[in-house]
Amino acid sequence: MTIETVTAIPVRHNHVLAFEVSKAKLHVHSHPPGSQGIIANDAVAIRRVIKQEIKRNAKLEVGPLLVVCEATGSYDRAVLASAQDLGVACHRAHGSQVRAFAKFRGLKAKTDAIDAPMLADYGCTGQDLRLHTPPPAEQIELRELVERRTELREMAEAERARADHVQVKTVAADIKAHIRQLETRMASLEGRINDLVATTERFAKAAALMRSVKGVGLITAASVLAYLPEIGTLSRGAVAALAGLAPFDDQSGQHDGRRHIAGGRSRLRKSLFMAATVAINCNEHL
Repeated sequence: MTIETVTAIPVRHNHVLAFEVSKAKLHVHSHPPGSQGIIANDAVAIRRVIKQEIKRNAKLEVGPLLVVCEATGSYDRAVLASAQDLGVACHRAHGSQVRAFAKFRGLKAKTDAIDAPMLADYGCTGQDLRLHTPPPAEQIELRELVERRTELREMAEAERARADHVQVKTVAADIKAHIRQLETRMASLEGRINDLVATTERFAKAAALMRSVKGVGLITAASVLAYLPEIGTLSRGAVAALAGLAPFDDQSGQHDGRRHIAGGRSRLRKSLFMAATVAINCNEHL
């Protein structure tokens, strides 16, 4: 899942420009059939293709143009930024939904050349698509700070596990020095996270409310704000589903199976698990 907020697309798009994204290149396909091929994954090439489709869109008279790309971490940034700069609506497609659509279409093979036209078809026929809205700078910063702290914590945990098994004093001393260094860097990041939350009004208000619950500290509150920016704007059921904590029904005819959680944002769920583990011991309601 991505961290940007989402807005429902108010109209169905009949003209779609799809980008199948990889690190160095993009497979491009437009629907109805027009430009297609392979270009470099850089802003200059992307803007050139989008501008061509904007001109073509004016002649087609089929409604507004929509750019579609599959969410691929950071490799889709140039596509998203170019579409935004040129004022073109953009949908960042979730990978599992795209694969489900491909299976619905009977596409078992998967190549970039196959996926590009399939993405264009998805953009034309998909229901309840969402427009990509880039997150504000403070949202990006908070997420990257929280992610980096988590990475350092995992490094420290791995080093502590190694320390239990080494026998050579020089190696043990090196591991301990590395752990101290990691802890110092974590403390520095936690200070920056605290400052960012405290000085950003919407973060400060939400964090204060969350931290009023026993067991929820700064890092848990910051993780929720980083990984679930929609909190406070959706129903509790929708928020639980985004976190991957909503048990989904498994019922058909006489069968009434056990409900299980599925999907959601795993990094958020891990942060909430740690908070819940602490809260069980100090919060009478849990």
